[in-house]
Amino acid sequence: MITVDHLTKSYGGFRAVDDVSFECKPGTVTGFLGPNGAGKTTTMRVMVGLTVATSGRVTIGRHPYSDIPNPGRHVGVLLDASAQHAGRTGREILTIGAETMGLPRSRVDEMLALVSLSETEAKRRLRNYSLGMKQRLGIAHALLGDPSVLILDEPANGLDPAGIRWMRDLLKGYADRGGTVLLSSHLLNEVELIADEMILIGRGRIVAQGTKKSLLAGAAGAASTYVAGTDLDALTRHLAEAGLEPQPMGEGLQVQGEPVSVGTVAARNALVLTELREVHGGLEDLFFQLTEDTQRDELAPDGHAVTPTTTTGGPA
Repeated sequence: MITVDHLTKSYGGFRAVDDVSFECKPGTVTGFLGPNGAGKTTTMRVMVGLTVATSGRVTIGRHPYSDIPNPGRHVGVLLDASAQHAGRTGREILTIGAETMGLPRSRVDEMLALVSLSETEAKRRLRNYSLGMKQRLGIAHALLGDPSVLILDEPANGLDPAGIRWMRDLLKGYADRGGTVLLSSHLLNEVELIADEMILIGRGRIVAQGTKKSLLAGAAGAASTYVAGTDLDALTRHLAEAGLEPQPMGEGLQVQGEPVSVGTVAARNALVLTELREVHGGLEDLFFQLTEDTQRDELAPDGHAVTPTTTTGGPA
């Protein structure tokens, strides 16, 4: 269990984290989402004692990180995959970690196998690792002590599609066994697939939190239904009479209502449907909607980046 209680971190007059509170529960993966500079990494650094909070507190298993004996056996951390001695090999880095935690060296072999780093790769120095290999080594180091809590900052950064899928399965399996996972990521689609709970942060403040279903349900206009049938005109008329506001969409209609409501109208009027499904803008659209005032790039109404107009012939 991770508990963040009214956490604030200020640098002079700037509040990087502003009165943030949330919980990460055992058996769940919590996605921590926000634009660059939103306060995600600062919050995680406070969690593991690398940054001192201005006010508020963070506890892991009801204890501040600094009070946990041999913390690597209880909390696995990956904040920066490159934050190891570049001249050491992958095996050396894990061996030092194992000895520090009082673990047998056999644990190093187990972790190398778990993250699919070969013996040849394990003998290479960190400076010669690709970003994806560094991430795998960082995940191995976080899991080395068989902790009950994982705190991971952008763990999928640098992984190829197969590696991202591997990591997703690994973390879901970890949570299914009762572990607590907090991960930040800018790969929104991946978080959507893996996270049980999601926390969206912008300008240091929580702007939304909950399950994907609850967040999308609470977003204005986020959920609707797509329907198509053999008699689209009659379907349009009856849906409008029911107050469901049908609008043309492709070969069918987009309706402001739940699929069961649309299906009920069709059944009551003996209309044959060829397609009926819920549609929504998805996590990415919701993310932009809630953090639009913190985005570095201007977005068009459809959520895509606006391309600046270039002029020629003017002053350089």
